Amino acid sequence: MVFTNKVVLITGASSGIGASCALRFAALNANLALVGRNVKNLNNVAGKCEELKGNRPLTIKADISIDEDVQRIIVDTINRYGKLDVLVNNAGILIMSGITGDIKNFDKMIATNIRGTYLLTQKAVPYLLETKGNIVNVSSVVSMKPVPGMMAYSMTKGAMDIFTKCTALELGPKGVRVNMVNPGPVNTNLFTANSLSPDQKEQFLEKISELLPLKKLVKSDDVAKLISFLASEDANCITGSSHIIDCGVMLGDPYA
Repeated sequence: MVFTNKVVLITGASSGIGASCALRFAALNANLALVGRNVKNLNNVAGKCEELKGNRPLTIKADISIDEDVQRIIVDTINRYGKLDVLVNNAGILIMSGITGDIKNFDKMIATNIRGTYLLTQKAVPYLLETKGNIVNVSSVVSMKPVPGMMAYSMTKGAMDIFTKCTALELGPKGVRVNMVNPGPVNTNLFTANSLSPDQKEQFLEKISELLPLKKLVKSDDVAKLISFLASEDANCITGSSHIIDCGVMLGDPYA
């Protein structure tokens, strides 16, 4: 898996899975466009990528829930590199919210987790058609498995799954592949950004890891390796597929 002369655009690249993807693709010689809201973290990730291969990525401070920012992401990427080969739709937020929760929580997650992803993909498609590129969307196992307190978030990830399949069906005949990864719980700041305190997060993840068949949690680096495989020519016959990476979450009920 080598991405020499390939341009890879990654959203949510300032931390967690997105940051791990940045480092993974940098190690594989990709030219990177990294998108995030936290400039300090984004520049830190870009610096680490530069240390790996000597090529500093393009960094774009943007919020994909804002239409103007979405347009600027594509414009800046094309202005810098002239093309786009891979789009990794990783940006997302989690707010613990069920049916009795504030509808504003649902609206915020829809705006980032699905609407922003939809619009960015739409803007990227003309360039992906030119390169016969591909898209990897980051979903979650909660798109398939109900979890207490995560109803609204799960709905956005369920939408991501069908978005992936429909986009793959539409773009496949034109040479563009579209796939998704569905991670189980990963120890990132997703839980603490809008929902749990650090202590609550640690307790939540510790409880789950004890109940998983593999007795451990997925690492963001593991997800990045799967994403890079799906984006590579090694996966040239794979499209419209969900790829679960969860240490066995889907085999049992760790939330009981």
